[in-house]
Amino acid sequence: MMYYKKALELQCSMEFADSVSNDDHVREKVLPDLKFTYVVSCQIYGILKRLKDPRQKDILNLLLMYPSLRVAYIDEVDEVYYSVLLKGDANTHHEREIYRIKLPGLPTKIGEGKPENQNHAIIFTRGEALQTIDMNQDNYFEEAFKMRNVLEEFPHSHGSQKPTILGLREHVFTGSVSSLAWFMSNQETSFVTIGQRFLASPLRVRFHYGHPDIFDRIFHITRGGISKASKTINLSEDIFAGFNSTLRLGSVTHHDYMQVGKGRDVGMNQISLFEAKVANGNGEQTLSRDVHRLGCHFDFFRMLSFYCTTVGFYFNSMVVVLVVYVFLYGRLYMVMTGLEKEILEDPQIKHNSAMEAALLTQSFIQMGMLLVLPMLMEIGLEKGFRAALGDFILMQLQLASMFFTFQLGTKAHYFGRTILHGGSKYRATGRGFVVRHAKFADNYRLYSRSHFVKASELSLLLIIYEVYGESYRNSSLYLFITFSMWFLVGSWLFAPFVFNPSGFEWQKTVNDWADWKQWMGIRGGIGIQPEKSWESWWDEEQEHLRYTSMRGRVLEILLALRFFVYQFGIVYHLDIAHHSRSLLVYGLSWCAVLVILIVPKMVSVRRLQMFHMDLQLPLRMLKGLLFLIFLAIMIILFKLCGLTLSDLFASILAFMPTGWGFILVGQACRPCLHKLLWEPMKELARAYDFMMGLVLFTPIALLSWLPAVSEFQTRILFNQAFSRGLHISMILAGKKYGGASST
Repeated sequence: MMYYKKALELQCSMEFADSVSNDDHVREKVLPDLKFTYVVSCQIYGILKRLKDPRQKDILNLLLMYPSLRVAYIDEVDEVYYSVLLKGDANTHHEREIYRIKLPGLPTKIGEGKPENQNHAIIFTRGEALQTIDMNQDNYFEEAFKMRNVLEEFPHSHGSQKPTILGLREHVFTGSVSSLAWFMSNQETSFVTIGQRFLASPLRVRFHYGHPDIFDRIFHITRGGISKASKTINLSEDIFAGFNSTLRLGSVTHHDYMQVGKGRDVGMNQISLFEAKVANGNGEQTLSRDVHRLGCHFDFFRMLSFYCTTVGFYFNSMVVVLVVYVFLYGRLYMVMTGLEKEILEDPQIKHNSAMEAALLTQSFIQMGMLLVLPMLMEIGLEKGFRAALGDFILMQLQLASMFFTFQLGTKAHYFGRTILHGGSKYRATGRGFVVRHAKFADNYRLYSRSHFVKASELSLLLIIYEVYGESYRNSSLYLFITFSMWFLVGSWLFAPFVFNPSGFEWQKTVNDWADWKQWMGIRGGIGIQPEKSWESWWDEEQEHLRYTSMRGRVLEILLALRFFVYQFGIVYHLDIAHHSRSLLVYGLSWCAVLVILIVPKMVSVRRLQMFHMDLQLPLRMLKGLLFLIFLAIMIILFKLCGLTLSDLFASILAFMPTGWGFILVGQACRPCLHKLLWEPMKELARAYDFMMGLVLFTPIALLSWLPAVSEFQTRILFNQAFSRGLHISMILAGKKYGGASST
């Protein structure tokens, strides 16, 4: 960003080139310093200095290199906090303190970290314009010359009033790293150009999104600053600056003739954490007073534009996922009651080609094609529509639809959880250049509840829908109805592994399996991190239920009741039921569930170890006796009651969701459960997670065994980098060009 200083110096030298006055020469040297100051808010600088961290030396070198650079940080002296401003001293080669302002307490304990970091440093800025720059942004020398032109937009009215925030576009320069980075680069480019142009005019609902916008400093510093920092509710603090400006009769514009560089997240987990943070922030925005006030003050059309371009986008994403659930559960009801068979055997519907054509069009649109339409338009405007079509085809070959479908699940999950329970928290993404292999356990921890569980439920619904309606259903009709849903299931289950560098390399797969088993087996406790133990992770996953309201707990229980529907529907279709509709059949199925849950716990090895060694032999004999009794019961059921092998597989489809429903209800009712009930619940959850991990890991292991799959995956992920001659194999191996291993 120090290019601004160089641009000002060059402009001053050109303006005073013909001057011979000494005053003009002095003005030429002083004016750039008067017009430009760069304040970096580094709140941990004091800690780095006390610890003699090498990064403090790097910051000091920057201060000495650039005289216009300032560093603001929070200093602690005898439990008293100060906001301090530093600059470099060329004479002593050390930093020099300029201001020290006493604070009433530690700001980051009161509010969110990033906005409080901005709030304590804004007092050290001066001038009439203030540009906000994120840590992952860069600048270009030629763009710096345009700043004086952009600042001339402030005195001119845009519509009915003068602007208070000038929006600028961004140039994402990390798109060539990998296919994921390319997808995000195209998505971000379309948003910061054609998207924000349209938001600013004619919709007039553009706000501040953390981009390099320029604020009218006098306007904002007298109206609450540029950052609202209340805990949780202002998680996405950037957009609240735009809300605040609009509510106080300000105006936000967008200007495309100047741009600032930006580095986007390049790894799958980084991108997902960022999307989760934004979805959580939008959930909190939905509950905020600012959104309510804007909705009340806007006219009808501007209110609809505001809804569709802010919280409405995430609400619609959640509704899309909910519609899939409602559709499949409705189909489950129809196929279990025989209603679908009755409808499809109607002669007027059986050979309805028009309906099949409509379903075909619908399934094509549901593949996520509409999500890439803004990208196509922006690429077409900037590079031509032939290039846009070529990029679109290449994106599909690199599985862009799978990636965006996966991110749809991320948005829906975290937005919905925030609406139900609140309690959002900041998720650090790192924003670094991350091109490394993520372990299977890491992916499972991050995506288990948001994607894997939901995809497993949807796949179970689709399997039941296929099995119990196969005899009378047209195969093409079933394909048209469920193709997009199977695609969604596959994306949610396997996208993290498909887009994981070296995800199908055999040695890394073996190491991942060993790490996964170790993580599942280590017991949790105080001080044990979730990355080390399944139990600690499982407790952390329920953190939102600890602080939720009674309404949230009741809703969780009501939502969990859907898992008991499978058992009620399937048991009446078993051969052993003999087409009976008696409640006795359903009651006996619950007896079977209780036996399945209780008996293994009674004879588990861990429980046997609790007894004295002298009782080991009788207990093992009891265990063998129970096995013989179970075998005898199964023989009787097969021979006398008409039990079949298909009934056993159907029982798995019926009872597996029931067990998961028990777990969800138990988590919601945890404060009421006794420890004797909670421990078996925990072991049951461990068994479910282990089975789910095994199901996910099996195809990964099979693909890793095939030698060409890993190379093919690397080509898909890093096609852009290959075309630019990057040594991807060395990057993945973690080696430098000199051949030494990196640490």
